[in-house]
Amino acid sequence: MQRENNSAAPSTPRLRHRRRSNEIPSEASKENGERLLVNDRNKYRSMLIRAYSSLWMIGGFVLAIYLGHLCIWAMVVIIQIFMAKELFSLLRKTHEDTRLPGFRLLNWHFFFTAMLFVYGRILNQRLVNTVTSDRVLYKLVSYLNKYHMVICYSLYITGFMWFILTLKKKMYKYQFGQYAWTHMILIVVFTQSAFTVANIFEGIFWFLLPASLIVINDIAAYIFGFFFGKTPLIKLSPKKTWEGFIGASVATMISAFLLANVLGRFQWLTCPRKDLSTGWLYCDPGPLFKPEVLDFSGWLPQWFPWKEITVLPVQWHALCIGLFASIIAPFGGFFASGFKRAFKIKDFGDSIPGHGGMTDRMDCQMVMAVFAYIYHQSFIATQSVSFDMILDQILMNLSFEEQLDLYHKLGQVLHQE
Repeated sequence: MQRENNSAAPSTPRLRHRRRSNEIPSEASKENGERLLVNDRNKYRSMLIRAYSSLWMIGGFVLAIYLGHLCIWAMVVIIQIFMAKELFSLLRKTHEDTRLPGFRLLNWHFFFTAMLFVYGRILNQRLVNTVTSDRVLYKLVSYLNKYHMVICYSLYITGFMWFILTLKKKMYKYQFGQYAWTHMILIVVFTQSAFTVANIFEGIFWFLLPASLIVINDIAAYIFGFFFGKTPLIKLSPKKTWEGFIGASVATMISAFLLANVLGRFQWLTCPRKDLSTGWLYCDPGPLFKPEVLDFSGWLPQWFPWKEITVLPVQWHALCIGLFASIIAPFGGFFASGFKRAFKIKDFGDSIPGHGGMTDRMDCQMVMAVFAYIYHQSFIATQSVSFDMILDQILMNLSFEEQLDLYHKLGQVLHQE
């Protein structure tokens, strides 16, 4: 009888709240010691997944380096698209989006407008150098370069008007919040990636060395923390340890010195690219990439077998870059960790198994790219006016007829002398 009464009573369905894969677990369920990799029971499985994904990423990265400057640039653009997609989705609300058809398309309109503006300014002269042999293309490219800012501004104003025309009552707060969020993403993504592309065309070396050091530092921190980590480093990243941080710093500095010696011996990596062609590069490597012999005979005992070593001067600069990569650049990751905690997510996405999203992998790279560009322009690049700089200005700012007129006048001046 009791069973019948129980069956007749209305049953209340049990609701299961399933935590999303990118949602962080509650703080109450974890203690500091449980978060460390040393005490993580699933650490070997996660390590295998992470290692497998890392091999694929490193393989794709090496292939892009082999194919040259344009392929590396294309890789940067693809990474930017993934990052923008992850960040656009962070504050997206499905219910509001269904009431605003085409509103998401506006985000990508601003994204590609920013891409045209940033990369147009960086690559316009190299595009001119590429088409100088074809007069028709040369005139077309010169025309586009002349009105590049007008075209970009017109596209931006079009997006601005599009946004105003799509405003809906009771949706203003959400729409203006998305508008501001979109612009913040564009500033973060394109301001820093512009330095990355500039580094690529100054010489792949200045892109490859900083990027490799970030990867080395990340892997070394993971390995040292995996086997020796006991002391938590920072609350924003519970699995980061002092042992991993110090071990990674030492490994990064050693790697910077040795890796610069290896990479600095290839003209394909050290020569700047002045156009957008894909041919092999030949250039004078400059004094930074010419070997020098250091004699230690006065400092070492007679029985010591090696009394001199050969180094490239650029290796000393690499130590500065390595120091930044090991101490300062990780704070980009800490910033991203704090950002994710503010939004209560574990990762920005799940596009890379074991690593999270593309943004999770690029947080430190962005900080490193800005430093590498500033360091190169401040301590490496020549500050004086050179023949190449004057020639670039002539090709970019003078029409074909004006260039011919300049050529004839220079001939007259030289003939008089």
